[in-house]
Amino acid sequence: MSLSRPKFFTTNKRGENYELKSELNSEYRHHRKDAVKKVIANMTVGKDVSGLFPDVLKNMQTEDLELKKLVYLYLMNYAKTQPELVILAVNTFVKDSDDPNPLIRALAIRTMGCLRVDKIIDYLTEPLRKCLKDENPYVRKTAAVCVAKLYDLNPELAMEQDFVNAVKEMVSDVNPMVVANAVIALTDINEASPQHNIFEINSNISNKLLHALNECTEWGQIAILTAIADYKVSNGKEAESICDRVMPRLQHANGAVVLSAIKVLMINMRHIKEESFIKSMCRKMAPPLVTLLSSPPEVQYIALRNISLILQKRPEVLSNEIRVFFCKYNDPPYVKMEKLEIMVKLCNDRNVDQLLSELKEYANEVDVEFVRKSVHAIGRCAIKIDEAAERCINVLLDLINTGVSYVVQEAIVVIKDIFRKYPHKYEGIIPTLCENLEALDEPEAKASLIWIIGEYAERIDNADDLINIFLENFKEENPQVQLQLLTATVKLFLKKPNENQDLVQRILQTATTECDNADIRDRAYVYWRLLSTDPQAAKAVVLSEKPPIAGENEGISPALLETLLYDIGTLASVYHKPAETFIAGKKFGADNVSKAMTEHAEEDDINAPPPQIQAAIKNNDIGNLLDLDWDEPSAETPVSPILQNNAPGSSFNDLLSLGGGGSGGSSTQAAPAPASNNMDDIMNLFNSPTSPPPQQQQQQQYQSPMMNDFTSDLFGESSPQPAQSSTTTNTTQPVAKDPFADLF
Repeated sequence: MSLSRPKFFTTNKRGENYELKSELNSEYRHHRKDAVKKVIANMTVGKDVSGLFPDVLKNMQTEDLELKKLVYLYLMNYAKTQPELVILAVNTFVKDSDDPNPLIRALAIRTMGCLRVDKIIDYLTEPLRKCLKDENPYVRKTAAVCVAKLYDLNPELAMEQDFVNAVKEMVSDVNPMVVANAVIALTDINEASPQHNIFEINSNISNKLLHALNECTEWGQIAILTAIADYKVSNGKEAESICDRVMPRLQHANGAVVLSAIKVLMINMRHIKEESFIKSMCRKMAPPLVTLLSSPPEVQYIALRNISLILQKRPEVLSNEIRVFFCKYNDPPYVKMEKLEIMVKLCNDRNVDQLLSELKEYANEVDVEFVRKSVHAIGRCAIKIDEAAERCINVLLDLINTGVSYVVQEAIVVIKDIFRKYPHKYEGIIPTLCENLEALDEPEAKASLIWIIGEYAERIDNADDLINIFLENFKEENPQVQLQLLTATVKLFLKKPNENQDLVQRILQTATTECDNADIRDRAYVYWRLLSTDPQAAKAVVLSEKPPIAGENEGISPALLETLLYDIGTLASVYHKPAETFIAGKKFGADNVSKAMTEHAEEDDINAPPPQIQAAIKNNDIGNLLDLDWDEPSAETPVSPILQNNAPGSSFNDLLSLGGGGSGGSSTQAAPAPASNNMDDIMNLFNSPTSPPPQQQQQQQYQSPMMNDFTSDLFGESSPQPAQSSTTTNTTQPVAKDPFADLF
């Protein structure tokens, strides 16, 4: 008796693709059609059905238009994975391009353009040539877009076969949709062309485009308006004519058409001299922009970003419409933030009271970030409008009295800016600010209050006590706070020297010896040196009159604004950045690197990049540029004399001519002479008409006990003097005197 395997182990596996394969080869048309639908459904959800390529291909030759569309859709998706088998469909494509039905002709030429297989291109040229001259406008407009796809695959072939010139002729077509598609194709070709001169609009073409504008679909109108925006008018009358013909597009229901029309108007308004015409256009632009704000939040946000650009150029467009930008309770946060920005831009002496009342309400919201922005907006209004500054201060004081921590801190930050804008005008509120010292826990708020204390130390009786409170945790504070605290203490000492010697000694000693942050140490050394050499110079530097801050200065630069006006209605206007900065394939970054390097090398040949880096920049080879080792200089590259002298054994203190500084120590050996004389005294404190020769001055400077005498002269401490080097020439040392005699 022999053992046999169960029957279910010997049967062939019948998967879903196997069943589809049999259905695709069925003798019944409706079975084949249902099978193709199932294949497309599987393809849509990501299942691999490329193995059914030959079986799906057999169903191309059919009179059923729906089935043909499905098969063409399958071919477009899997053509790249099966390039050899796609050739089998060429005869059907060529046959369909001569079909009596214009839908099938257009479908065939569209699909051939989308396959993106090199072997298909040679078979595409003749059908495409016939379709460009087809009697049906639907086929012609489809063929125009196909030329752009062909140019993307093979630019030389498209130019040789004269397809691009054929599309240029289609701009004069009688059908507006053909004109729109021709413009779209030529725009894409022009962007892909290295010369960018394939499609240039003149007065004649501009008139034809404006004539076709009214009868196009919304997307055709956008394409035509974008092309008209690139046209440079010859005079103001022509600009007025274009604006008059584009103005009706402002009433369109599609927001993209409205923004494209506004772009054309904004660009052509530059060339119009008649003020009454400009005012009329600004009035007509306001209602469609306001209408966009009733759209869903996402569209609202795009509209707000574009409105922000428009208002920077033409604030009069919406100068009377500030109420429409008031925030609603259910607005998303990103919409509220944009509305705040626009409200500040629209703020003027007529509507400031209304705006302040609204902003005060926003300060009671639950969204902390929105509350901060609202309080900050109040300060910006005070800086922008001089007449409203006092009212803004009163609103900020009301908010401080609420006692809410983040409101108080943001109010102190903006009041600091108001003090800078209006110096010595609102000092009466300083006691109120100082009462909230314990509520501060954020670096920016602490730094702002410390700046106020230092700036107005002579008017604050207990300024030293307030500074002492912050000094208790000096080493744990944020660097921003430490820098402000250091400056404020020096200001306090210069204003009240008799009472604050211990205070300034403690902070300078801590900053120079116990801080890891180089910025804090450097600033402390600079203050130390100023105080020890010339107290009057220290007063002139630290207590100098500061220029008041300018008004609204948070917008983009005028040059960038002019660029972005050409991009209204695109992603560039949403990002507020030129398109080159985020479109892949542009050489924007490499060009900037090359330009910067060239300018830097022209200024100082010693810092020119090595030859291999110059070659990579010249060839725009970013890959090689990133792979090169920038840190290791080549044999041909000269090393900066500053780096040469900063060798092991040399001292950074010697490089800055700081000597023993705050640590009380000193070097027993003179530092080597720097190669460049301008490094003798980096602070330029000793340059005078009676200065000794450079080398002698340098030797005298490195031996000077200036920094060591500072501690003994100022605080009565003794510190060791630096030893004289045997290589130093004899020079007359200055007589030591009390550097603060003039202050006391």
